[in-house]
Amino acid sequence: MSTAIWVVLALVVVAVLAAAGYLAMTRSRTARLRRRFGPEYDRVLERQGGRAAAERELRSREQRHEELELRELDPRRREEYREQWVRVQERFVDAPEAAVEQADQLVTVVMGERGYPARGFEEKVAHLSVEHGRTMDHYRRAHTISGKAATQEASTEDLRQAMVHYRALFEELLAPHGEAHHGKGEEHAAEHTAGGEHAGRHAAAPTGPAAGQRGDERTMRS
Repeated sequence: MSTAIWVVLALVVVAVLAAAGYLAMTRSRTARLRRRFGPEYDRVLERQGGRAAAERELRSREQRHEELELRELDPRRREEYREQWVRVQERFVDAPEAAVEQADQLVTVVMGERGYPARGFEEKVAHLSVEHGRTMDHYRRAHTISGKAATQEASTEDLRQAMVHYRALFEELLAPHGEAHHGKGEEHAAEHTAGGEHAGRHAAAPTGPAAGQRGDERTMRS
């Protein structure tokens, strides 16, 4: 076999190996981004119209996220915010639209204290989605209902659902580092919707928010 043929074969082998390596790398990257962003990955994919463009957008979010100086809340501040949430929730009985507006404001305040940008909804989503991608659907739904509430187009049930959605992100923002990535916000929202036996005021108890969440349904339906 001539030298030229060996060279061609070698080039073909190198090209095949390079293509296989690239394919494996892109599949690994896609799997990582899907794990990290959850449903937000599919939303960006639909909006961008293609995987390559969507993943460029998500990697850009990661890079911008790295520039943030994020900080955890100390336990005292967590409990103070939970007490504020209980007050907002209690107001829902008499003024549901105002309660939803205050819930949005409280979530935004916590974002700012954590170090996230607190202006522009899409900008907030872009930064939050890097660590809270699985909760962004809650936040988007709450934001949509808040817009309807501002024009008196939201029903009481819509407003109750907005509180559930805001609570999901609120709990994730309050969670210590490392706990927000395991769907805890969504678990809280599900428990929140299911109702329970304890008064909502118990959410501020130092033993944790779970007991208070079981009373959220009763408080808002009262």
